[in-house]
Amino acid sequence: MARKNQIKINKNLIKWTGLNGLPDFTKIKDEDFGPAFKIAMKKGLKKIEQIADNKNKPTFKNTILALETGEDDLSRISAIFWNRSGAHTNETIQKLEREISPKMSRYASKISMNKKLFKRIDTLWQKRDTLDLDNEQLIVLERYWKSYVKSGAKLKPSKQIRLANINEELAGIGTNFGQNMLKDEASWSLILSDEKELVGIPDFLKSSMAAAAKERLGDKKGANKYAVTLSRSIIEPFLTFSENRELREKAFNAFASRGAHKGKNDNRPLVKQTLVLRDEKAKLLGYKNYAELKLDNTMAKTPKAVNALLSNVWDKALVKAKAEEDALAKIIASEGKNHTVAPWDWRHYAEKLRQEKYNFSEAELKPYLQLENVITACFDVAERLFGLTLNEVKGVKAYHPDVRTFSVKNKKGKIVGTFLGDYFARPSKRSGAWMSAFQSQHKLAETKSGKQKPIIYNVMNFAKGEPTLLSLDDARTLFHEFGHALHGLLSNVTHPSVAGTAVSRDWVELPSQLYEHWFMVPEILSKYAKHYKTGKPMPKALLKKLKAAETFNAGFQTIEFTSSAIIDMAYHTAKNVCDPAFDPMKFEAQKLKKLNMPNSIIMRHRIPHFAHVFSGDGYSAGYYSYMWSEVLDADAFRAFEEINDPFDLKLAKRLKKYIYSSGGSIDPEKAYKKFRGKLPSPEAMLEGRGLI
Repeated sequence: MARKNQIKINKNLIKWTGLNGLPDFTKIKDEDFGPAFKIAMKKGLKKIEQIADNKNKPTFKNTILALETGEDDLSRISAIFWNRSGAHTNETIQKLEREISPKMSRYASKISMNKKLFKRIDTLWQKRDTLDLDNEQLIVLERYWKSYVKSGAKLKPSKQIRLANINEELAGIGTNFGQNMLKDEASWSLILSDEKELVGIPDFLKSSMAAAAKERLGDKKGANKYAVTLSRSIIEPFLTFSENRELREKAFNAFASRGAHKGKNDNRPLVKQTLVLRDEKAKLLGYKNYAELKLDNTMAKTPKAVNALLSNVWDKALVKAKAEEDALAKIIASEGKNHTVAPWDWRHYAEKLRQEKYNFSEAELKPYLQLENVITACFDVAERLFGLTLNEVKGVKAYHPDVRTFSVKNKKGKIVGTFLGDYFARPSKRSGAWMSAFQSQHKLAETKSGKQKPIIYNVMNFAKGEPTLLSLDDARTLFHEFGHALHGLLSNVTHPSVAGTAVSRDWVELPSQLYEHWFMVPEILSKYAKHYKTGKPMPKALLKKLKAAETFNAGFQTIEFTSSAIIDMAYHTAKNVCDPAFDPMKFEAQKLKKLNMPNSIIMRHRIPHFAHVFSGDGYSAGYYSYMWSEVLDADAFRAFEEINDPFDLKLAKRLKKYIYSSGGSIDPEKAYKKFRGKLPSPEAMLEGRGLI
């Protein structure tokens, strides 16, 4: 007889019956996740115990392959939950996130510190040369072995316990960091209604601000009002076009101080706690510092190599930024004003300088960058390069009404995966843009074809408009994230642990950043950059100006990014983070002063809202990877430029095979050499940024 009140799992969390194997989101409630995680973790641990207790000698099949699919239920539940926590959260989800994060860390520690399981993995690793494994299998085995060692498998029991506690604490702190940041972003808005406050604001931005006001205040109270929010798609154009310096300063300071307000949402104490725990973790595992731990098994390999690249770029960017600031100061003086270039002035006067130098503005460009057309352009490039077609399937209910669903087919008309696009900002979504997967591709699935097809999604934060018009940066972001999506959709490997974007941190940005280049290909711009009212293509004169201004403001943009990457690396190589007197904010200020950071520019991500680094472990000691990958992507696109054909089929075939489809099944250096024939130098990247 069944026990009363027996906990059950909502089968829709693990049995996905929607289009192309999508979850049926309509049958999943917030309250389902708690019980589901509890049951799935229990089931997962039982499966792990079975693998560890296997009486047969360890083999790749009965140990590694068994681990590859041993936690499928938990993976599916997690995929839906973490999607919701980032893209459409609420108080119930956030409360559960705070509970689940440390539990998941505890669960992972139990597995990675299972002595019998590691003994099996270690036995295979030590005899790997006698196992007749192919290259992908060897890489998968190496990943498991290194992952378990880095998770404390070789430590003494007392140190394992401490490491598990550190990981659990870090998981909880990372969750709180992200939630605090979201609260600051969601709770702040600057409501404007007086026409005097809107001087300089173009129609496309007014439209987005009006929509934001209604979303924040409701249709009735928000009527005839305009909201400046902390979404980049609103705050950055507001800082660019608003003639009201006082309002620019107010909005900028709100944006720059996210996570840095005294009280329960203050992220500054969490930064200190995180750095102390990460330092202790690294030393427990035998590394000099946390950066050494994170860079092991990356292309860069050492902090020295990272800092050499960043330092080279920094010196050149400082010279460029100083010249740019002098030019902005002249414009300020010409207007009869005597203030210096403050951070809330830079975008505003840079836009005026661009108009002066190139005779066009962002406002002139934006009517030609309609969201729908940029999406179509993205898909067209994928078809021309890789033979993929994406067709929207109407009527599919995803996790939010704004989300659109596309079936992805190859040249033969066979479905290779599913893509979801979630493009608009909302208070329930964290800021930024990202790609993730509900499930990745692999060939171990128990299906008729023996393959699992990828379900990939992109999340953006564009401001809604009628229609939605993008900035040049927005359009590049859309291409960037779709480049990540293609990395998942084109994956063609056997094992899930090396599928799609499961690659080293400083390789993962190559497919995305490389894809951005195709947006600026003249035949793509001329075909899809059409005026939203007239339907006429962007005039050739404007296209020419756009190309001429590609490296405009490069000093500012490079300083913004590189300062963030340098500070990230500095934090994670600092020797004194455990000193009670260590103050992360003072450390940041001192380091920036030593770098001669211009007063007119701030880091793209100040530490209290540096989610890449502190809301989880994703890009910690790894923010540099965008620039490392940029060295690769600039050189990779140059291969197409050298033959004067951005859609050369032979080159595209190699690009697909070695960059987009191989996942982590090939060593990155070998994969790049297979595509390009050589490793790159930074020159193409520096030229692309206009720094040499």
